[in-house]
Amino acid sequence: MRFASSFLFGLALLGCARWGGAGEPVPAANEPSGAVIVAKVDGAIGPATADYLHRALALAARRQARLVVLQVDTPGGLDTSMRSIIKDILASSVPVASFVAPSGARAASAGTYILYASHVAAMAPASNLGAATPVAIGMPGPGGPPAAPAPPRKPASGAEPAGGPVPTAEPAADALAAKRVGDAAAYIRSLAQLRGRNAEWAEKAVREAVSLSASEALALHVIDLVARDVPDLLQQLDGREVGLPGRTVRLAVRDALVVPFDPDWRSRLLSVIADPSLALILMMVGLYGLLFEFANPGFVLPGVVGAICLLLALFALQMLPVNYAGLGLILLGLAFLVAEAYLPSFGALGLGGMVAFAMGAVLLIDSEAAGFGIPLPLVAVLTGVSAMFVLVVASMAARARRRPVVSGMPALLGARGELLEFAQGEGWAMVQGEPWKVRAAAQLLPGTPVRVIGVLDGALEIEADARAPAKGAGP
Repeated sequence: MRFASSFLFGLALLGCARWGGAGEPVPAANEPSGAVIVAKVDGAIGPATADYLHRALALAARRQARLVVLQVDTPGGLDTSMRSIIKDILASSVPVASFVAPSGARAASAGTYILYASHVAAMAPASNLGAATPVAIGMPGPGGPPAAPAPPRKPASGAEPAGGPVPTAEPAADALAAKRVGDAAAYIRSLAQLRGRNAEWAEKAVREAVSLSASEALALHVIDLVARDVPDLLQQLDGREVGLPGRTVRLAVRDALVVPFDPDWRSRLLSVIADPSLALILMMVGLYGLLFEFANPGFVLPGVVGAICLLLALFALQMLPVNYAGLGLILLGLAFLVAEAYLPSFGALGLGGMVAFAMGAVLLIDSEAAGFGIPLPLVAVLTGVSAMFVLVVASMAARARRRPVVSGMPALLGARGELLEFAQGEGWAMVQGEPWKVRAAAQLLPGTPVRVIGVLDGALEIEADARAPAKGAGP
């Protein structure tokens, strides 16, 4: 245990030492001042992506890079992470070029906003962008984005139809969706106006979820250019002027050294931990590990594994848009499932626990953004595993209750022994190889074979063993 503790402490110190400078590429000895840094946005945009790009832009500012290229291929992601990335781009002292690449890549949803916020927007052939309508928060609401109301229809005669006028709009159940779409449309329009790009199409991408190919985006002035790869992009950008906070710079990137900024162990760890499905699994393993350790003190391993998994799960949940009602339902469901193994509820607690756990898992992540939902098959599997765990524990407990007692004072009923000493109704006897305090209604002599007939107040009640010859008895 001392060695394990020392080893874990050493790993923690090593991790802390590497944490501060994690992710920075090692500069070459002949690296010229003002390189081009290339960072990749691959997959769903979340807290790990925002942290990775924040460090990439900070590195570019420290090294006075000429340009930062964000190579984008994303289905979208979380609104909070997207806005954090855009704030870093808008405040960057180094020009940022978002490049949807390689061919076949996409910048959907949150990727479109990032493209509009960048100083330069570029795409590779056969790539696409758009579909920037914000998704519903929490459970899906009734209907999609608000559409324009249809005009009332009247008969040719001009009279009102039977039953009164035709309703012209849906009830105001989509007010929240209308606010969300309106806010997103205003946000992307402001970015388009800042960079001088097509604001009308940007708003259409939000309100109608339309998309464009690379050639169409170039023709509509949604992007600035189409390039095959990063070297082609740099050649086309050489000499272009871009506006930075308080100044305008001319790009000189034709012969600049390209330095990739690859995700390091920290970014990969954050990306893995921030997966909602893994966070849910870690939370379950942590809770069950701690439960097993508390029920069986001394095993150590379940408690250690459970504590680590639970802390990792809590760290992941604080980075994700968690619905606390869903988290509460999960904890309540697990509590019910555990209680079913100890309380005679005839299945009511177990059934309620499975329902609460399943509903909580569905509601846990408060977003339907791409890549940040918990798959329903995983919810079903975890619910089934929890139910099986409870059934196994309950069946083991039931079998244990049916077994005869083999230890302790109740197991001594009917046992035989020999009286060691006895006076005034009390004494000591050797029963099953151990001395026990005994009581008897009749006066017995030491050495008398005895039999245990009961247990009362920590003492054995005995009588003379009729099947063995007594050495003596009192009057």
